[in-house]
Amino acid sequence: MSTVFLVCGNTAAGKSTYSAELAKKYNAISFSIDLWMQTLYGEDYDPEKHNLEWLTERTERCKAQIRQIAQSLISQSINVVFDFGFGDLESRKYYREWASSQGAEVSLHFLDVPAQERLERVHKRNKEKGATFAFEVTDEMFDYVETMFIPPSDEELANGFRIV
Repeated sequence: MSTVFLVCGNTAAGKSTYSAELAKKYNAISFSIDLWMQTLYGEDYDPEKHNLEWLTERTERCKAQIRQIAQSLISQSINVVFDFGFGDLESRKYYREWASSQGAEVSLHFLDVPAQERLERVHKRNKEKGATFAFEVTDEMFDYVETMFIPPSDEELANGFRIV
């Protein structure tokens, strides 16, 4: 039976690095929404012209394609890692139910890192543009996402982990 790992955390919590380690440890295929968005739409994105609706529409297209690929992998008993952030209860519930409907186990991994540490990581990542850099995150973007993020409850983490 496959496991679908949902990697949850706010901006710069270390989700991409953690997802890669998880994929290696569990012989899984990892899907990072940031990488998909950057690859498919990065050159088209103009912050002066495109709004949150533009980004959301394209993010959902990527997720639909990722689910289709993941469905095929799960049917072959291959583990899958979703590096989507999962910053709200609804998305975590949707993907738990989706994975269960595919016959997979679900494990939520919450990277719980203090905001100040994450902001310092954002500044460093923006400057260095290293291996996990997908796009520049401004302080305004960081602050906006902070207001929207809802950490998972203990109940949601019953079959998962809180990584501090």
